[in-house]
Amino acid sequence: MEACRDGLRWHLIGRTPGRFDFSSAMSQIRASRRTGMQVIWDVLHYGWPGWVDVFDADFPTQFGRFARAAARVIASETPGPYWFCVVNEPSFLCWAGAQEGLFPPFVKGRGDDLKKQLIRATVEGIEAIRDVVPGARFMQVDPLIHIVPDFGAPDRLRDEAAGYREAQFQCTDILVGRRFPEIGGNPKYLDVIGCNYYVHNQWVYKGGFMDRTDPRYRPLWRMLQEVWERYERPLVIAETGIEDERRPEWLTYIGNEVEIALRTGIPVEGVCLYPVVNHPGWDDDRHCHNGLWDYCDADGHREIHSPMASELRIQQNRFRNVRGFSGRNRESVQVYA
Repeated sequence: MEACRDGLRWHLIGRTPGRFDFSSAMSQIRASRRTGMQVIWDVLHYGWPGWVDVFDADFPTQFGRFARAAARVIASETPGPYWFCVVNEPSFLCWAGAQEGLFPPFVKGRGDDLKKQLIRATVEGIEAIRDVVPGARFMQVDPLIHIVPDFGAPDRLRDEAAGYREAQFQCTDILVGRRFPEIGGNPKYLDVIGCNYYVHNQWVYKGGFMDRTDPRYRPLWRMLQEVWERYERPLVIAETGIEDERRPEWLTYIGNEVEIALRTGIPVEGVCLYPVVNHPGWDDDRHCHNGLWDYCDADGHREIHSPMASELRIQQNRFRNVRGFSGRNRESVQVYA
């Protein structure tokens, strides 16, 4: 693997207004240079300093200053090419943080307000980074979901389910100027689209998750086709994975769907495994067995999950022979983590 996604932690780098200390990120940045790893840097990944009010009119400007500083440091420390995900999963962050109150900023009913703020920040961030690195590339990342009404649901619930599903595109529509044009969106801000996809990304409205055996389950390649036809930009599976023994089988499924998409003419440029190492659960600290490697032992050794490693090699070899998949040049993204 020669590419990865990683994050810059604004809450550590910008503890004090007007000052940036990148010491917390230098080990990551220099390791990428030392290993020749192509990093897609998340500039905002769910967090910001405590002194920042995400709803304040000055928030996009403050974020733009951070993005500019980040681009300068990365450009001074690494040879490029330079890739950034300016704001990771804005749609999910708005739902979790400002609609349901589960994430910062822990408010409810303000999802649309936060969407506008995050896209303003995205525009500011892209412009700031392009000032420093004119040839920088950008990935706009959000979950790819499918929601269906239950069998026999009344028209009201069918309409609600359709609206909920359509909402996954709102942030990108704002970014390209199709919604809320006063935000300043423009097609020039949309480069590569990252689609995060997991086993729980399809469900019945007001019901449970759908398994792939459900006749209402939509093939992933069809979902990718919808994104491609809507925006006509290259695509990447920007996150995918599953826990425990299903890891190899899930990667096989993703590979099958991506190959169908490619043979249909949909430009999928890579697949990103999440995570590359096991981690504690988000809300319960349990040991999640979902990575390629496990926790390190006292000597720093990590045990690899051999079935997943074997399947990863199979998929990498498979796509070396599929026309249209990445690997054409050093700027491309392959099967990575």
